[in-house]
Amino acid sequence: MPNNELPKSPRRLLDEPAWQINIRVVSALFLREMLTRYGRNNIGFLWLFAEPMLFTLAITAFWSATRNIHGSSIPIVEFALTGYSSMLMWRNMPSRCIGARKSNMPLLYHRQVTVFDVYTARILLEFMAASTSLIVLAIAFWTMDWLVVPEDVLKVLGGWVLLGWFGTCLGLFMGALSEKSDIVGKLWPPLSYLIFPLSGAAFLVDSLPTAMQRIVLWLPMLNALEFLREGWFGSAMHAHYDIAYVIVFNIIFSFLGLNLVRQIGHDMSDV
Repeated sequence: MPNNELPKSPRRLLDEPAWQINIRVVSALFLREMLTRYGRNNIGFLWLFAEPMLFTLAITAFWSATRNIHGSSIPIVEFALTGYSSMLMWRNMPSRCIGARKSNMPLLYHRQVTVFDVYTARILLEFMAASTSLIVLAIAFWTMDWLVVPEDVLKVLGGWVLLGWFGTCLGLFMGALSEKSDIVGKLWPPLSYLIFPLSGAAFLVDSLPTAMQRIVLWLPMLNALEFLREGWFGSAMHAHYDIAYVIVFNIIFSFLGLNLVRQIGHDMSDV
């Protein structure tokens, strides 16, 4: 066999840059997570996209049926699509990270695999699922003349990235915190349902009283969603947001989450 066809030796693998090893590890964990979660369940990988799509479709149908009640001039399909797709992303990311270390404990005994890699793979999977659901549904509704394309695609993309960043911070923080206290895993589901009515998925900030606007705008995901919707609807709505606040919040929250992940990683090394 020619020398250039020989497999890499363990020594050469160890000499690889750390970032290359991390990419390969996260890629392997990502594929493993997809196979574990969707590979053997009914429609398989399609459920990765069908689950958020079905939820969004149900909400769209409900809002369309009750259009005369709420009387909003905002297009219902776009309103439901942006609101509930974003909610599914930031809510599911921490849900998937909670308990992730325990369920992947055997893998963590490999030196190249870290707790951060496990969280990263799960967060990427949720971001891909929510993003694909949003894009596929938008294209499908547009071909049926149910949806108008965004006025500012870059602003929509920026709002979506901010929402994904917030969900990532929340996932890292809640996932690591759940390893320090089991009660976190029990409190997050009801807490996420309590936050949901205030997240902006079902309302516009401009429709609220001024005093209430000041309160709900403390939620970073609401600011990001208003920014996204302004890019989609443009002059059809009056958006309220503070992007500088969202960025600063996400940066601080990122450091908190990464610090907690580092702590539980050290705890794992002591086992």
